[in-house]
Amino acid sequence: MTLAATELCLRAAAVTLLLVLAASMFADFRNVLAGQLVIAFALGTAAHAVTASIGAGPAISVWHAPLIALSTGDIVVFWLFTRALFDDAFVLRWWHGLIWTAVVTFSFVNCMWIAPSGHVQAAITTVNLLSVVFIVLAVAQTIGSWSADLVERRRRVRVFIVAASALYGGMNALLQIAYAGSRVTVEWANLLNAGVLAGIVAGITWAMMRVDGADLFATPVEPVIANAPPAAIEEIADQKLVNALMRLMADERIYRQDNVTIGTLATRLKIPEYRLRRLINQRLGYRNFNVFLNNHRIEEAKAALADPAQAEVPVITIAMDAGFQSLGPFNRAFKATTGVTPTEYRKLKATAA
Repeated sequence: MTLAATELCLRAAAVTLLLVLAASMFADFRNVLAGQLVIAFALGTAAHAVTASIGAGPAISVWHAPLIALSTGDIVVFWLFTRALFDDAFVLRWWHGLIWTAVVTFSFVNCMWIAPSGHVQAAITTVNLLSVVFIVLAVAQTIGSWSADLVERRRRVRVFIVAASALYGGMNALLQIAYAGSRVTVEWANLLNAGVLAGIVAGITWAMMRVDGADLFATPVEPVIANAPPAAIEEIADQKLVNALMRLMADERIYRQDNVTIGTLATRLKIPEYRLRRLINQRLGYRNFNVFLNNHRIEEAKAALADPAQAEVPVITIAMDAGFQSLGPFNRAFKATTGVTPTEYRKLKATAA
C-alpha cells in the first residue's frame, strides 16, 4: 500500500469515528451545552481530517475553502468545549460566537485571497499561530479549574482529552508553519499527521464512550441537603464526615477564609483529598468545589441582605464578609443562584417585611 493510500485510509477512519462520536452525543446529550459543543467539535475535526495538508497541495477550490475555514474555527470550539465540559456553570455568550465567526472568516479570506496573492507562508503561519493561542487558552483553563473539579472520573478524562488534543494541535501547527510555502507535498508529514489524528480520535472516542455521561455532563439535580437522614447515606462513616464538614462550614464559616482549598478542608477533617472530593460530589451532590463554597457564602449574604439591622451595610461589605474577593464575582454568583441581583434581593425582602 502506498503512502498516499495509507494516509487516505487513516483519514477515513478518523472521519468515521468522529461521525460516530457526533451521532452518539446527539442521541444522548443534544440538549446539554457540553454535548452540543462535543458534536460541533467532532464535526469540525472531521472537516480538518478531510482538508489537512502539509506543504503544497492542489489549488484551493470554492467548495474546499469553507471546509478549511470550518476546520480552523474548530480550535475555537475546542476552547469552548473544554470550558463547558469542566465548568458546569459555563454559558455561551454572544461574543463567543463573534470570535468563532471572526476566525472562520479570516481563514476563508486567507484561502481565497491572501494565500493565492503570493502570501502563502504568511497566511499559513498566521492561521496556525492563532490555533496555538486557543490551544494555550484551553490548556490554561483546564489546569486552572483542575483543583475545583469534584468528579474524579471527569478529572482523569480531562487530562487525556486536553493533552491529546493539544499535542496533536501543536504538532499540526508546527508542521504547517515549518512547511508553509513549500513547493512540494510532504508525504511523510501528511501520513504522520493523519496517523496521529486517527489515533487520538480513537482514544478520545473510547474515553468519551466508556465514561458515564452523568460524570461528564451536568444534569439539573439539586444538591443533597446536609442533614439528610442516615438512611439516605450509604455509609455511617460518610455521614459522620458530612456532619463534621458542615460544622466547619456553619460554625467556623471556613468558607470565609482566603484561598480555602480542598486540601485545607481535607487537612481539617484528617482525610485524603480524594475522599473529600468524593464526599462532596456523591453525598452532597456538587460537581465543583467553588460552587460548594459559593453556595455557603451566598446563603450568608442572603441572610445579611434580608436583615433590617444591616439595611445600610454596603453590598460589597456583605460580599467580602461572606468570603468573596470582589463585587463582580459575587454579583454574578448571586444572580445565578437567586435569579436577582443582591440589590434587588434586598429590596424584595424589605418590601415583603
